[in-house]
Amino acid sequence: MKDSKYEAPKSSVKEPLVHIVKRSDIEPWKAWGIRIAAVLLGMLVSALFINGITNLNPAAVFKSMFAGAFGTDKRIWQTLKDMSLLLCIGIGLAPAFKLRFWNVGAEGQVLIGGLVSAALMINLGGKIPNGVLLILMALCAVVCGAVWGLIPAYFKSKYRTNETLFTLMMNYIALQLVEFYVDVWDKKQSHSVGVINASSKAGWMPYIGGNQFILMIIIVALITVGMYFYLQNSKQGFEITVVGESENTARYAGISVSKVIRRTMLVSAGICGLAGFLEVSAVSHTISSLTAGGRGFTAIIVAWLGKFNPFAMTLITAILAFMSRGANQIASDFNFNKFASNILTGIILFFILGSEFFINYRLVFRHRPKEVK
Repeated sequence: MKDSKYEAPKSSVKEPLVHIVKRSDIEPWKAWGIRIAAVLLGMLVSALFINGITNLNPAAVFKSMFAGAFGTDKRIWQTLKDMSLLLCIGIGLAPAFKLRFWNVGAEGQVLIGGLVSAALMINLGGKIPNGVLLILMALCAVVCGAVWGLIPAYFKSKYRTNETLFTLMMNYIALQLVEFYVDVWDKKQSHSVGVINASSKAGWMPYIGGNQFILMIIIVALITVGMYFYLQNSKQGFEITVVGESENTARYAGISVSKVIRRTMLVSAGICGLAGFLEVSAVSHTISSLTAGGRGFTAIIVAWLGKFNPFAMTLITAILAFMSRGANQIASDFNFNKFASNILTGIILFFILGSEFFINYRLVFRHRPKEVK
């Protein structure tokens, strides 16, 4: 009987060419390197889009974007204003998102903060000192925004409702409340209250050195620093981290999950309400359905990309404010319509969001087996 070697049947299933493997950890400098590369790649694709569609010199277009954001002192302050308002909302969302409470109701919380601020301006303007009025407006905006956020937090903690849908629906209620009171206050039935207290400037945030936005920027900067230490160094920040990672672990450690959810949303929505006060008092001096301006949803991107780190969120906000101002400028300089300029912003933002995939995952390619001679 002849010896025979057994050969295993060859599998007809081939190993995939690429495996997606989750990274256990990545060094911060590598993560930021990936993000910077994504921005540069996004700008390159934007340049190809510009050249392919309009035959314009991409360098001239990017120069126009830079000029739109930083070309004059006024433009710089406008960019800082946009950055501050967006950052304030993003800072408000950070603790809720770190808790894994998906607060998509920032638009409504901003509107409620702006609505109560406008109501106080209309009813108390000129009747009490301006400093007292501003403090009262800020406090009421924070309290009303916090209560607006506490409602979905209560139902989440007690009945396990879906906070994403609940907070989203609260946006529509806030929007209709604003529309209702605008019609009540509008004497000319034009569906706009116009500039509130234009002559007396009651409830307007004071100018510092002739500048409208300095005090607002200082307030947001203080909130940013305060939120960093709140999340990193306080007992409540530690509890937010533990509950966000595992509610069962938190309960085992003796942490009241329901209490943490309600308390965190009070903080989160209260800061968003304060952003409404800043918009009404320091920027527009009016209230309308457009007061939030979509910032509540853009701030979600800021909080997520910044990994809930207030200082990292500051950088993300600066990039978004630059792109927004720059897009408006190129629309003016090169006769782009609004949609064409928004495409450029969307391209760069797409690459920034896409970079998070390569930060959290890596691609492993199939190795060819070496042939045995």
